[in-house]
Amino acid sequence: MKRILLATAASALVAAAAQAEDVKVGVIFGYTGPLESITPGMAAGAELALKEASESGSFLDGSTLTPVRADSTCVDATAATAAAERLVTAEGVKAIIGGDCSGVTAAILQNVSRPNGIVQISPSATSPGLSQTEDDGLFFRTAPSDARQGQVMADIISERGIKSAAVTYTNNDYGNGLANSFAEAFKAKGGEITIQAAHDDGKADYSAEIGALSSAGGEILVVAGYVDQGGRGIVQGALDTGAFDTFYFPDGMYGQSLLDTFGSDLDGSFGDLPSAEGEDAQLFQGLAKEAGFDGTSTYTGESYDAAALVLLAMQAAKSSDPATYKTHVFDIANAPGEKIRPGELDKALKLLSDGQDIDYVGATNVELVEPGESRGTFREYAIKGDAFETVGFR
Repeated sequence: MKRILLATAASALVAAAAQAEDVKVGVIFGYTGPLESITPGMAAGAELALKEASESGSFLDGSTLTPVRADSTCVDATAATAAAERLVTAEGVKAIIGGDCSGVTAAILQNVSRPNGIVQISPSATSPGLSQTEDDGLFFRTAPSDARQGQVMADIISERGIKSAAVTYTNNDYGNGLANSFAEAFKAKGGEITIQAAHDDGKADYSAEIGALSSAGGEILVVAGYVDQGGRGIVQGALDTGAFDTFYFPDGMYGQSLLDTFGSDLDGSFGDLPSAEGEDAQLFQGLAKEAGFDGTSTYTGESYDAAALVLLAMQAAKSSDPATYKTHVFDIANAPGEKIRPGELDKALKLLSDGQDIDYVGATNVELVEPGESRGTFREYAIKGDAFETVGFR
């Protein structure tokens, strides 16, 4: 009898080992380019979720999760497509976390994810156009659309009694979409847009752009750009010439490098970025600190949540096959089910293994709405002295 039991146990171990696999997940962000200062935190957020689940031993019969990084550059669609193609064909990833910027995210989706049937979840691509794109049920995002951010921006600026604003935006899908969304909402509130002008990244001299913005005037300059690229150049030119001394900075312009460059010269400026509030956000920030990165940095929580949604959908489907698990993303992200907080991935995996429902809340209070994006919460901040200070949440 003892020999039979031992043989049965051995057979079970062999079967489990045979079922276990190493599931690779692509993490494609702009490690170079105009968002390179915030990208390390985003990658660390995604990889924290993968590590947590992998080390739990509860993922897909003891399977492991391995992140594979690739550089989207944020702005070069051709390079991003090639990098994503390598993830799929050479590395064999079963999911893509990314891209970061909207243009490269769309390129990856249409050129790589859809043709290969790969689930793709972006934590930071916010262009309203992505809400209408064909995705075969493969594309999701844990960041809210800029259609909503534009309304939030208009609310914040109007409530400060500001009646006129000049707008400059990076000349791509993100900048154009956000500028249009804000302008429409601000005008609806009775505000005046004195000028709405694009700027290109990578230029050494923005004097022509500053001249046009200065001539148009306005009580504030809204800079819908990138903190490590043209947006920073615009701010430098505006300060140098005295064209503007008060700025509004949405998500692409939020980062410590902004304060490192301009310090107290930005005192009195303000802005917003997608960011959750409450105990779950604080819990994630504690986990991030233990892991060695700043959990308050832009899109770190959204990156953790994007990776978590992928691995939990796989667990719910009992498969790492994207064609199978893609239909489970909405199920695990929304009610009904037991709420899952940051750091509770092992708990979630076990509940799913037992056939129970979960409602993944995560670091950013995830709740997906059609066509697969987060409604989101925005943190309003002000620059006081040479530091960011939270004003409230919307």
